[in-house]
Amino acid sequence: MFFETYAVVEEALRKATGEENVLITDGGDHADLASTVAFSLAKSRRMNPAALASEIASQVKDELSGKGISVEVKGPYINFIFGKKYLEDVIAEALKEGYGSLPQKPGRICLEHTSANPNGPLHVGHIRNSVIGDTLSRVLRKAGYTLEVEYYVNDMGRQIAIVSWGFDNMGLAQNEGEKDDHYVARVYVAANRAIEADESIKEEIDRRMALIENGDPEMVRKFREAVLMCVGGIKETLLDLNVKHNRFIFESDFVRNGLMMNVLHRLEALPEAKHEGVLSLDLTEFGFEKEYVLRRSDGTSVYAARDLAYHEWKSDNFERIINVLGADHKLIGRQLPATMQLLGDKVPEIVFFEFVSLPEGSMSTRAGKFISTDELLEHVFEKALEEVETRRPELSADEKSSIARSVATGAIRFDIVRVSPDKATVFDWKEALDFEKQSAPYIQYAYARACSILEKAGEFEESFRAESEYEVALAKHIALFPKVIADVAGDLRPHVLAIYARELADLFNTFYRFDQVLKAEGDLRNSRLTLVKAAQNTLKEALETLGIDAVRSM
Repeated sequence: MFFETYAVVEEALRKATGEENVLITDGGDHADLASTVAFSLAKSRRMNPAALASEIASQVKDELSGKGISVEVKGPYINFIFGKKYLEDVIAEALKEGYGSLPQKPGRICLEHTSANPNGPLHVGHIRNSVIGDTLSRVLRKAGYTLEVEYYVNDMGRQIAIVSWGFDNMGLAQNEGEKDDHYVARVYVAANRAIEADESIKEEIDRRMALIENGDPEMVRKFREAVLMCVGGIKETLLDLNVKHNRFIFESDFVRNGLMMNVLHRLEALPEAKHEGVLSLDLTEFGFEKEYVLRRSDGTSVYAARDLAYHEWKSDNFERIINVLGADHKLIGRQLPATMQLLGDKVPEIVFFEFVSLPEGSMSTRAGKFISTDELLEHVFEKALEEVETRRPELSADEKSSIARSVATGAIRFDIVRVSPDKATVFDWKEALDFEKQSAPYIQYAYARACSILEKAGEFEESFRAESEYEVALAKHIALFPKVIADVAGDLRPHVLAIYARELADLFNTFYRFDQVLKAEGDLRNSRLTLVKAAQNTLKEALETLGIDAVRSM
């Protein structure tokens, strides 16, 4: 409904001005929409902007008022306020299943995220990538895009050579109940310590790297077994975070199928290529001082070469490519698109994010000092369970556990995604689990409250007519949900959806505090219950798009 009404305003302004771009923006606290077109036209028409705004407003006022849209002028601004009919239509739409979903769009998108090295479990430093990526995937699907979400598995890196050596030489048995990825990390850490004590082991690591590059069957088997063991554990963690990938793609496949060599041969022929022991690219025309190395002096490829082959494959199979990368990958994350531009391939859109940390400090897999995502999930679950037991002692143990698990996962995801990707953040479980503040549990609780109200109300006739300022504010915010989905899908800034959901919970709680619902009578009761149902449905859709469970009882 918002988009339809926006189109009506836009068309009226185009007719009145004869201009294609009529500069419509959010109206803020003063209106639903505002136009600054008078600013841009004032000079060419030799008129005062405020006078021109009044003239344009007078031309569109009659047409728009007939469609329930009021027009006001504030200096050079033309403001548009949507009337009650708009709100009635919005609430009717918001009652429908899948509210906020946009029409299907052509083409396919490839979204790659997480792609952590398979030498240990995901730690807190990884999960911002996972949460941002998964939230974007949910938003893009809701926005009508066909999507494939991929995890690119680095199964040829030096870390995997070290893990494979560790399996062959360290003699470390897997502990009972130990997750596979944690076992791999233990082997990796022990192997690194052995290498530090005896540098001659590095020669064996180099030999394994050469063998895997040449497709030695025994080495391929050893690398793949270690990688699959770790990836299996990572998949379990991702599932606990409500994160799903469609496909896990292995970098070694691009060596075996010849795509990497094809890319390297084409790059060798470029004028930017340099052959001074190593194969590299001079990307100074793109603003890079550091050369982009693709092949070592011993003839083995580096990660960048396989990554380019992977991205060429993406370019051939998808209309849009999106990568989620940490700030520590900014250099290579920008060199790769520059190289793809030289090759004439599609250039990926990259969402860079700053880091998430815990108050306890930094993490390093190599040193064996990290807080795994599994540990974080379990810790936050235990704290959430304490809160649920205090609030709902009458529930069974299974019910408490189920609610606590949903609350814990939601708390972690929301606290991570609510901050703009370009800002660093510290995850504090106490704030993330605060039911009274603007956290995931706060939004989940608003949804549960709406469910409770509707259960107590029983059957009612669905109809809506806004009366109070709180009803109007809530209905207008509900109306913005499809626009938020469209904006996030376009700008790839998922924190905007998190902010929207938090504000929606705020407005719902304010409405419920000041306007009687269950004690209201007749048409007013029906209207307010209808608004509660629309808010409930919108909260559910927003939470699920954020990858957070909409819990009916808390």
